[in-house]
Amino acid sequence: MSKLAHMLGPLSIFWFVFITKFSMIQAESKAFFVFGDSLVDNGNNNYLATTARADSPPYGIDYPSHRPTGRFSNGLNIPDIISEKMGWEPTLPYLSPELRGKNLLIGANFASAGVGVLNDTGYQFRLYKLGPRRVLVTGTGPLGCVPAELAQHSRRGECAQELMKAASLFNPQLVKMLTKLNNECGKDVFIAANTNQMHMDFITNPKQFGFRTSKEACCGQGPYNGLGLCTPLSNLCSNRDEYVFWDPFHPTERANRLIVQQILEGSQKYVYPMNLRAIMAMDSRA
Repeated sequence: MSKLAHMLGPLSIFWFVFITKFSMIQAESKAFFVFGDSLVDNGNNNYLATTARADSPPYGIDYPSHRPTGRFSNGLNIPDIISEKMGWEPTLPYLSPELRGKNLLIGANFASAGVGVLNDTGYQFRLYKLGPRRVLVTGTGPLGCVPAELAQHSRRGECAQELMKAASLFNPQLVKMLTKLNNECGKDVFIAANTNQMHMDFITNPKQFGFRTSKEACCGQGPYNGLGLCTPLSNLCSNRDEYVFWDPFHPTERANRLIVQQILEGSQKYVYPMNLRAIMAMDSRA
């Protein structure tokens, strides 16, 4: 997948890792670890010397504190919502000074805006050997349809075809690789989430999901609000729930909630070979 990875760039896949038991304690416990890029970063980059930060308004405008937290969202991101729906405590950034003591038993978020699938920016190791028993891996989304790409390449709102082709080639290979890993493990450890299809549902028919637009970002500037970063000086929509995209690259909290709904309960069209509810039910009986 190396050639495709170069085309896909930094916006790529992310992993949700579930450890269902800790050997260090007697009682059964669950821990949740997150790896990925800005789509799932919950504040790690606030501790790093980088320009890839979401630490100023209007980021976080719909977060419970109404303040920026380092999440590239108007509110909660996908790991936050998974934790909420599963009744778990939210994970902390791995760089947070609060990640100690009992907070370590909840898990941790290792995501960092700007990482990707290349060896020089991403992680490449066999997670199963490190203890996790369920690993949910998302495919890459429709990269050519984000407002940033529309602003640079689109005349009438059409998606950038080269990036769309790259995603269409990459995602099936990812599923094939995960299936091979499961065969080697002898069980369904790795679960593939088809976030490309989830996003395309919104993009193809946004009104069906209650969105006003899937092309224009809520926060930004230029064509489709797709140029530059979301800043206090950017155009800002009044109702974030009407938009698929919050800024030129990232979904709104409402779009994230619909994505999580499919991860939790979706058919094999969206989550293969089983959804997260089925995984948790199976593990509870083990």
